[in-house]
Amino acid sequence: MGSTARRRRWAALLGVTALAVTATGALAGPAGAATNVDFPTHCIPPEIAGIPPIDGTTTAVITVDNASPTVGDTVTVTYEVVKPAANNPTAISLPADIMTPSGKVTLGGAQTGSVTVAGPKKNDPVAGNAPFPGFTMTGTFTVTSPGAITLSPGDYNIHTSYILELDTPCTVTNAPAPVSETITAADTPQPNTRAIQLGSASGNPGDSVTVTGSNFTPGATVTLAGRSGASQTADTATVTATAAGAITGALTVNDKTTTGVVAYEGSSWSSDLGAGPATYTVIDNTPVPPNSQKLNTTVTAGSLSMTQDGDTVDLSAVEFGKGGPSTGALNTVTVQDFRGGPAGWSLVGKVTDFTAPGAKIDAGQLSWTPACATKAGSPSTCQAGSPGTVGSSGATLASAPNGTVTGGEFTADAQLSLNVPAFTPPGSYSGVLTLTLS
Repeated sequence: MGSTARRRRWAALLGVTALAVTATGALAGPAGAATNVDFPTHCIPPEIAGIPPIDGTTTAVITVDNASPTVGDTVTVTYEVVKPAANNPTAISLPADIMTPSGKVTLGGAQTGSVTVAGPKKNDPVAGNAPFPGFTMTGTFTVTSPGAITLSPGDYNIHTSYILELDTPCTVTNAPAPVSETITAADTPQPNTRAIQLGSASGNPGDSVTVTGSNFTPGATVTLAGRSGASQTADTATVTATAAGAITGALTVNDKTTTGVVAYEGSSWSSDLGAGPATYTVIDNTPVPPNSQKLNTTVTAGSLSMTQDGDTVDLSAVEFGKGGPSTGALNTVTVQDFRGGPAGWSLVGKVTDFTAPGAKIDAGQLSWTPACATKAGSPSTCQAGSPGTVGSSGATLASAPNGTVTGGEFTADAQLSLNVPAFTPPGSYSGVLTLTLS
């Protein structure tokens, strides 16, 4: 066999350009307005092929499973090469399932960097001199910055496993390639961790109550105010938060209808920039009229507590290579609010990464659909949190608002769904969902 014939045979057997994979590893359909883009590509065949580099045009499209993520979310990216840069350069057909693609997706705009993507070792046979079919690669990245993030096709490589293990790298000639997809990331809402404590729970009209607090904005002016149910009274004072965000001050309480005390930043009360209400009662010391008797009784305040029906949830299994939702139901949580006063409550969940030996599924892949119910006769009404990602930043499972009178018994549930990426290594994965009641 002559040297030219040998080179052609090796070229046909080993795959010298952007060879094809037809199966997809995507877990979900496109979520954004993705656009096919063309870009010049420089492919270098394996040296053993004996043919020069190939310069051609690649057509590709980038899609995502979530076009409107929140900072901290994990986004699944699909890089589809619709039309590789070249045809099979020989008249010899190539066998099936010999090629594995990998590549990069370039990020720009609010977040820069690249996303590593890969596809399965699966391709249809390629006839001699026929166009190479397209192939699909997937990967994930974690959103770290809010704003518009662009995604462009990057370099890709075809690894061939036929007689020899060889690579055919194809690079973007004029990087970066045109933008194929743009997503808009929202900033992660910061939880309000401001908190206050009172030096006493009651006092006579005109008494002063000490208010201490934490996690306020350092140096901020903080208003201390009495509350009568859902309304603010005329009893106010101001303090300045320390460099550590702590406050200490005294509030003189004259209004006999006072049911609580709050502290807040800004010109008026805001649950986003405030703390409380902390329960406070003004003792009515009005003198008893002649020939009368004043009768007193006490209703003692209880606590805010929760119980749950179990501590383990077994989610449904998913198949390797397919991925998709692993589903189950949260064990029912019962909340008892026997404090009295005007304060509501919030039940928040956070989850860790799901780990197995040598592998993990990101916490941002867990989402839930919350539900809650209120026991008849309860002064408050339970509100279910919004469906969406739980993640390590946390999300609200259920809550009850502040009000003139609050309290009651409630049950909270949720349908759980863990989005398992395709080709996640087989194994048993576990994560811990922590619920916090406050």
